Amino acid sequence: MTQLSFAGVSVEFGATTLLRDVSFTVAEGECWGIIGRNGAGKTTIFRLLTGEQRPTAGAVSRAGSLRLSLMDQNRDFGEAVTVWEAAAAPFAPLIALEASLHEQANRLADMGNHPDPAALDRYGHDMERFAHDGGYEFHAKVDAVLQGLAFDAEEAKVKLLSVLSGGERGRVGLAAQLVAPADVLLLDEPTNHLDLETTEWLQRYLLERRGTVLIVSHDRAFLDEVVDHVLHVEAGTTVTYRGGYSAFVIQRAERRLSLERQVDQQRKFIAKEEDFIRRNLAGQNTKQAQGRRKLLSRLPRLTPPPGEGDAMTFSLEVKERGGDRVVYCDRLDVAVEGRTLVRDFHATAMRGDVVAIVGPNGAGKSTLLRTILGERTPTAGEARLGGSITAAHFRQDLAQVPMGTTVYDVVSSLRPLWTRGQVQGLLGAFGFSGDTVQRRTDVCSGGERSRLALAMITLSRANLLVLDEPTNHLDVESIEAIEDALDGYDGTVLLVSHDRAFLRELSTRVWAFDGTRVEDFGGTFVEWEARQKARAADASAEATRASIARRDAEKKQAQRSSSSQGKEHTARRDRQRVAEQAEQEVAKLEARVAECRNAVQDPALYDGTAGSVRRAAELNRALKDAEAALDTAMQRWVEATAAQQ
Repeated sequence: MTQLSFAGVSVEFGATTLLRDVSFTVAEGECWGIIGRNGAGKTTIFRLLTGEQRPTAGAVSRAGSLRLSLMDQNRDFGEAVTVWEAAAAPFAPLIALEASLHEQANRLADMGNHPDPAALDRYGHDMERFAHDGGYEFHAKVDAVLQGLAFDAEEAKVKLLSVLSGGERGRVGLAAQLVAPADVLLLDEPTNHLDLETTEWLQRYLLERRGTVLIVSHDRAFLDEVVDHVLHVEAGTTVTYRGGYSAFVIQRAERRLSLERQVDQQRKFIAKEEDFIRRNLAGQNTKQAQGRRKLLSRLPRLTPPPGEGDAMTFSLEVKERGGDRVVYCDRLDVAVEGRTLVRDFHATAMRGDVVAIVGPNGAGKSTLLRTILGERTPTAGEARLGGSITAAHFRQDLAQVPMGTTVYDVVSSLRPLWTRGQVQGLLGAFGFSGDTVQRRTDVCSGGERSRLALAMITLSRANLLVLDEPTNHLDVESIEAIEDALDGYDGTVLLVSHDRAFLRELSTRVWAFDGTRVEDFGGTFVEWEARQKARAADASAEATRASIARRDAEKKQAQRSSSSQGKEHTARRDRQRVAEQAEQEVAKLEARVAECRNAVQDPALYDGTAGSVRRAAELNRALKDAEAALDTAMQRWVEATAAQQ
């Protein structure tokens, strides 16, 4: 079932055309990744889907009563005060209804045994609506999503939004987006503020979720795991591809090659036809030449594949080689405001290493980098750079980019002897052209400031690059340009990033945070990932074995207990049966004794005949035997009765 569709959609802003002839359809349950250069129109597509923006031409269609939920890049939590309130914002009507139900219940209780029938009816109706709308489930759903995004669900109910960092607010906004009761999720850069662990949790959540998802993202590994379609926004239009990001790369290359061949063939055909027309227009084949000219004028011209346009293309050079031992940490402790982040860390980064530094958000990765660079004093131990090592620092907050000046002046101040052409040539390599070189840094987007920071790093010609989340704010093409530049770099790199594809491509060793311990793993990020997955699988298997062993032990204990109880029950039943039999025997013997006594005491027995004498003697013996048997039976009955106690 088609839920969303674009048919010939175009978007224009004055004389500028942002999108033209965009057509695609999204079916229920599909997961689409939307990729393209910054400013290409990806977020505009979301605005068109929600109705926030209308197309200049074409039609955007949505299935009737379709619920869409958009997570934009600007977090607005309304009147929410705590983290939990912000995450639960989509359930505001349910929360209000829940509070109303409590008030109604209190009023009904005050009415005693004679409640108002109208109040009862309203309470019953509201209770039914509360249950139908998920009132008994949403608390658990909000808690689970907050927990998955590395918040403590209980602490979130009292933690104030006002004390959160920008990254934490981003995760709260994502939580609110994920819990929203929607048929279609529109996620705009959802992994921007997530670490490796929470990114993997988000992957699992989206894969297990039922519903349609459209994702704008530059995280190639994330897209590869989650999406089944790719919408590539390029040169003002879009092309759809089936599969994840890796499939898109292959299909796009094949499509471009095929299109280039078709364009080349058409050019050759047109050149051949034009040559024929030129040679024969005034000759004997005039009519044929005129016919061909008419056909040629009607021939639709194929458009060559779009070029890379403003894509970054740069290289990284070093001024001097420097020593082989670039970074040395020995028994290093790092603490902030009394909180220990790193304890007893020992590691060495050698020339040519690309060290991936990974760990949860807030673990202390950026603080460790600043300590290594000497911007912070270690709590204990030492961290130092090797001889002739010069470092360039790409800060996560981009504080190295000066404010209050222009993009052009930033580069010009670093190279005062360069000509205007040289400055603009460098900026052009980083995607700045035309009027954008005179743009003030205060109004630059995050992507523009990131590209400018990279331009500043190339000018440093440092032999140690310390890169703290360099791919934030950048599109896929720019990230791949950084990969190409670092691949040819002849220095050392300390790299903090949550982009797994980026880390897989470049890293030669890993420093991994585990609490306050930092492990120096002497292999690539790919090898570290494989090791972590194997450990997780072993831990899961061990937990499963322990669970099975615990269940088996509990089962055996229950069986022993049951067996013991069964034996006791059987013995008790046997004792009861013995006592009942003894009682029956006593009753039988008492009747026998009474019968014998009655017979012995019968006057007719004593008539003086020899037979009566013999009969009396037999009855007396029988009476004595019965009395003796009765005594024995009575003893057994007493013992059996006592055994039951």
